[in-house]
Amino acid sequence: MFYFDLFKTFFMIGAFTIGGGVAMIPIIEREVVDNKKWLNDEEFMEALMVAQGMPGVLAVNMSIYIGLKIKGVKGAFFCSLGAVLPSFIMITVIAHFYKVVGSLDIAQKIFKGAIPAVAAVIAASVYSLGKKSGFKIVEFLVAIAIAISVELFNISPIVLILSFGVCNIIYKKFIRKNDEVF
Repeated sequence: MFYFDLFKTFFMIGAFTIGGGVAMIPIIEREVVDNKKWLNDEEFMEALMVAQGMPGVLAVNMSIYIGLKIKGVKGAFFCSLGAVLPSFIMITVIAHFYKVVGSLDIAQKIFKGAIPAVAAVIAASVYSLGKKSGFKIVEFLVAIAIAISVELFNISPIVLILSFGVCNIIYKKFIRKNDEVF
């Protein structure tokens, strides 16, 4: 019966979250840490770090990791199935009706109206995770500078992230010698 609870939890998260993996993070956290108490805050941050480091969809990677941690391979299977199934069903239905509904004016307005809401959810998620991970205001400003540089100057995010990483290492190694580098 617990496997059904794992499946149901991630199915509900997948079914009612708009905006993809990053928008799902606070909802997953609320369910698995606050409501179900399957993980503590530290274990959740560990799950998030592992999921971000793996190729694939963040929410699915988190569901697999959480399921594996809680109930092994079977838990990972039911959590990932719950996370993937709502999207699969929605995409199948949307693809079937897209030719009819996609060109309607009301559908276009709904899609355009969802964009700011998704952006706000993602921004709130980033802020919440930054606070929990111990980010300082300087690190938030660096993240904003990187985002602006990518958007306005069309600079590759990989180049910027590596550049800021190297600058941070140099700063902590040679300028502020009392800080750890890594």
